[in-house]
Amino acid sequence: MAIRRHRLPRFWLVLTLGLVAAGVGTAYWWEKQLPGRLERAAEQGRLDDCLRYGEQLAALRWLGGKAPLEQGRCRRLKAEELWRQGAWAEALKLQLQLVNSGTSTPADQQQLLRWQQQLESRALNLYREGRLEEALKLLNTLNAAHNASGTALGDQLSEEWNRQKFLKQRAEQLIPQQRWWEALDALNRIEHPWWKQQSLALRGQVEKGIEGLRNGHEEEHDAHGGQLDSNVPAERLNDLITQKLAQGMDDWQAFSAACRELGGRVVEAGPETACRR
Repeated sequence: MAIRRHRLPRFWLVLTLGLVAAGVGTAYWWEKQLPGRLERAAEQGRLDDCLRYGEQLAALRWLGGKAPLEQGRCRRLKAEELWRQGAWAEALKLQLQLVNSGTSTPADQQQLLRWQQQLESRALNLYREGRLEEALKLLNTLNAAHNASGTALGDQLSEEWNRQKFLKQRAEQLIPQQRWWEALDALNRIEHPWWKQQSLALRGQVEKGIEGLRNGHEEEHDAHGGQLDSNVPAERLNDLITQKLAQGMDDWQAFSAACRELGGRVVEAGPETACRR
């Protein structure tokens, strides 16, 4: 029994060393096979196989001088193929690996920048069409490829979108109160093409309300023999009123301040108000 206990550890030691040696030998043999397999895969256009062999070589860390070049070539071709198929995130990721691999060329770096710019342009076009969620999803593709500008631009678009939405909602709140000039100011600050289209009906209501005020003033003017007709430039007065409203003044404050700037004074007679010099 003592002899068996003595020989048993030696048996396991020999077995373990044998397995380690076999594993190292197999890895060494496979490492010798990989450059040739990589080269043939690249020549035959089997890009997926080429990439797989390249990753295996990188993992073994026994790369020869030719393997990285072949791996870079396969990454370049596969990235172009993915881009044509619309798999933009995968294409950018692979192109980024190529640029960071040390086997890239200045043209590879330019290609990466060009693709990133194209995605940003696509996202901006979607945003202008009112397709915010699609634009943000596309920009997330850039972020997934470790491009911080994708996140920054997405945050900027979301913030601007919410601002345009707020202006429309403000106009909707002001219209029932017949605060026409303030509503017009809110609508005039909407710059996004899609939100402008969405607010056309509101603008029609506001313009109709302002026209009603003007007609009412004209009727009062006729009834009072023209005593309270504003004699300052109407267009300039309206522009100044809009500016004052944008500064946070209410309707009356804006009208009074604009009248004073034009050298006039506010004249009231019953329900009628005018700016006269």
